[in-house]
Amino acid sequence: MFQNMPQVKVGIVAVSRDCFPETLSVSRREALVKAYKEKYGEADIYECPICIVESEIHMVQALEDIKKAGCNALCVYLGNFGPEISETLLAKHFDGPAMYVAAAEETGDNLLGGRGDAYCGMLNASYNLKLRNIKAYIPEYPVGTAEECADMIKEFVPIARGIVGLSDLKIISFGPRPLNFLACNAPIKQLYNLGVEIEENSELDLFEAFNKHAGDPRIADVVKDMEAELGEGNMKPEILPKLAQYELTLLDWIEAHKGYRKYVAIAGKCWPAFQTQFGFVPCYVNSRLTGMGIPVSCEVDIYGALSEFVGTCISEDAVTLLDINNSVPADMYNQDIKGKFDYTLKDVFMGFHCGNTSSKKLSACSMKYQMIMARNLPEEVTQGTLEGDIVPGEITFFRLQSTADSKLRAYIAQGEVLPVATRSFGSIGIFAIPEMGRFYRHVLIEGNYPHHGAVAFGHFGKALYEVFKYIGVPVDEIGFNQPKNMMYPTENPFA
Repeated sequence: MFQNMPQVKVGIVAVSRDCFPETLSVSRREALVKAYKEKYGEADIYECPICIVESEIHMVQALEDIKKAGCNALCVYLGNFGPEISETLLAKHFDGPAMYVAAAEETGDNLLGGRGDAYCGMLNASYNLKLRNIKAYIPEYPVGTAEECADMIKEFVPIARGIVGLSDLKIISFGPRPLNFLACNAPIKQLYNLGVEIEENSELDLFEAFNKHAGDPRIADVVKDMEAELGEGNMKPEILPKLAQYELTLLDWIEAHKGYRKYVAIAGKCWPAFQTQFGFVPCYVNSRLTGMGIPVSCEVDIYGALSEFVGTCISEDAVTLLDINNSVPADMYNQDIKGKFDYTLKDVFMGFHCGNTSSKKLSACSMKYQMIMARNLPEEVTQGTLEGDIVPGEITFFRLQSTADSKLRAYIAQGEVLPVATRSFGSIGIFAIPEMGRFYRHVLIEGNYPHHGAVAFGHFGKALYEVFKYIGVPVDEIGFNQPKNMMYPTENPFA
């Protein structure tokens, strides 16, 4: 399996204004790199040694050096005040995400010859970036000691991974959205604005490819792998060969169609004709690909797949796509949650999908039939879901979306999955997000978001927020679950 997310290598380039001592930037750069390597190792970074950038010529030399070293992210380090033009051009001409950090003064005993004024220089750097319409990541407080700046660079790595990943992503979709599913419909114009390619295919194309994989000699090995993964949860062994055939179809399609792109996500079709023609539902295969780091969204949710991919890059882990599905019954809340967890009934809800969540993210799993689809179809064609309660722990619920008029917006909410049995079916969990009721009304409903949300397993809101800002989502269009003392613009102050 190919690597479906980038490996980030940050090139650290120090700058110096010509009226400041260059040695100050050299020693501070060396201290920064030393601190990073001692704390985080050296796999993520490269120290540009050939020059301290004081001029445009130095800027070109530094960029050539870090490009030759294989860097796909840039850290411009203001060891002192820094040259406004040259340090800004570093980001302008670098093909990848860039960040700016500045050195704090080390000691009150050396504020004559050893004062760098980088605090002031960062103001001028940010002004020049804006003047030239250059994107750059600047940490919340971008001035620090060598150790503090090392921490800032480490926080930049997952942000850079998400940005670099999007620049080389292709989303492969199959089929139009199901009838009565306009909620997942969104213009693809913003994909191109983000640098993402999309390949839209017919379900018939997929069905033809699937049939050509009948009798594939690799099927037996995939079935064995599925059996090992499912263990005692292998409740439908008779359907595994077809699911293995479908998995090979998708993996071969990716290899044949990714073209010049390095990374892939899939927006797949799963109903209503899929079951009757293929003879199964694709949920378990979707879960397995997602577990391999290849996000697969359901119901041809293109922006859901996009969101999942961003979450995969940032978390370096499997993600999932769930319906923000149903409220928790009051009696269940009173029995299992109230008094045990610090959440109100309006803070909790159930996130659900038919069976697309990786087995790695389920407390236990079993192969089942899809109960909702089986209400209208023969049960035997609805086999293939992976059911189980989602593992408890920290989560981030988020989505990157294009509106109907092609404007980017997003939301992010951090919370947790509670260790409470759901008593229901599908891949499902009881989610708790502080002030979820208000967030649901004034971000999700008011913002016209669809019912699908991406879930990353951990708290990644800070990195997601920076990625969304960097790629051009207006900050007033990034919704989050605001605390009680912070009203939403549409919230009734008298309610």
